[in-house]
Amino acid sequence: MAVVFVLVAVAVLALLVGVHRYVWRRLVGDTTAPGSALRRAGTVAAWLLPLLSIGALVSGRAGAPFRLQQTLAWPGFLWLAALLYLTLALLVGEAVRPVLRWALARRAADGGTAGRAGAAAGSDAAEIGSSPAEAPASGVAAASATLVIEAPAPLSAAVHPSRRLFVARAVGGAAAVAGLGTVGYGTYGVLRGPRVKRVTVPLAKLPRSAHGFRIAVVSDIHLGPILGRAHTQRIVDTINRTQPDLIAVVGDLVDGTVADLGPAAEPLAGLTARHGAFFVTGNHEYFSGAAQWVDHVRELGLHPLENARVETGGFDLAGVNDIAGESEGQGPDFERALGDRDRTRASVLLAHQPVVIDDAVAHGVDLQLSGHTHGGQLWPGNYLAELANPTVAGLERYGDTQLYVSRGAGAWGPPVRVGAPSDITVVQLASRQA
Repeated sequence: MAVVFVLVAVAVLALLVGVHRYVWRRLVGDTTAPGSALRRAGTVAAWLLPLLSIGALVSGRAGAPFRLQQTLAWPGFLWLAALLYLTLALLVGEAVRPVLRWALARRAADGGTAGRAGAAAGSDAAEIGSSPAEAPASGVAAASATLVIEAPAPLSAAVHPSRRLFVARAVGGAAAVAGLGTVGYGTYGVLRGPRVKRVTVPLAKLPRSAHGFRIAVVSDIHLGPILGRAHTQRIVDTINRTQPDLIAVVGDLVDGTVADLGPAAEPLAGLTARHGAFFVTGNHEYFSGAAQWVDHVRELGLHPLENARVETGGFDLAGVNDIAGESEGQGPDFERALGDRDRTRASVLLAHQPVVIDDAVAHGVDLQLSGHTHGGQLWPGNYLAELANPTVAGLERYGDTQLYVSRGAGAWGPPVRVGAPSDITVVQLASRQA
């Protein structure tokens, strides 16, 4: 197992080195003069930015001071997103590059042909003008004839860069604008806060009295070195404006300890719903001190469901711990949460990861509410997420069980989302008896 880990780590490192070398070559090496200030600055950035990214990734797990984590997080994580989209834009530019060179070469060739034709015409005119019958009468006339047949001297390469350099700068500049613009817009989307989605889910066993019951589902808030108290407050305000009957926080609330992030989570105490707010752990809680966070959210007024169930609003609401808790002996226990319930009642399960859907089906759950996937967060990450999850985002049916997966309200790593906007979902339950 250790050998496999080392091989994977070496492969990832080699890939990152190769990608950085490629980006440096296209954006710096091909577009700047050796020894220039721009070349030196680009080279320094090519070394410094990946080091900041590594620092951002490992500082939290290494227990670095929280202030240092915050200092490294912004440039380090943003560079990871920028590297992805700069690389994708430059790869697209590889297809444009030869086309642009061809167009410029053809234009230059057409211009050369026109110049030669003009020179030939001028030569004929000079021959006629210098015949014995019509010799120029003065030195001025002779000079005029000479000017007609002389071609203009070529301008130096310092004034007109070569076509290769022009193409490199044009493609590199366009790639930089496209890549960095994508990251900028994706960052704005995260910092602006999640938008509200509304989904109606019919449940066959739901009584008529519970028809229209609304559950505000929020997942993957990811409080940490970048997203803090203001992020939490935006989420709380958005949820409360929907006036839900119940609130479900389905894991990955934090990326850090209670000591560092307790103040950032405090606005959760302002959540209001007629039937209360409930919480289940996600995998990131087990990297951050899950037991302490369970106690802290309880102090904030949320009700943790640790492999437990309550009866509320005409249906059973159950919650299981995340599968990451298995390493601490605190994994999901479906039998404890659902084993002895009355299966004639409708049931809703809170489980962070969609992959436990088979257990939900086996225990007769009517609706499972999950997060974890972020909807892929950074396109084309959604294709990778599809390989590891039965559903990446939205509502799907598995046998008699429906699964709804939220894209989440925050972001892990880069505070950027592309093609997977953050959301808070209001799930409205519908009774078929209504």
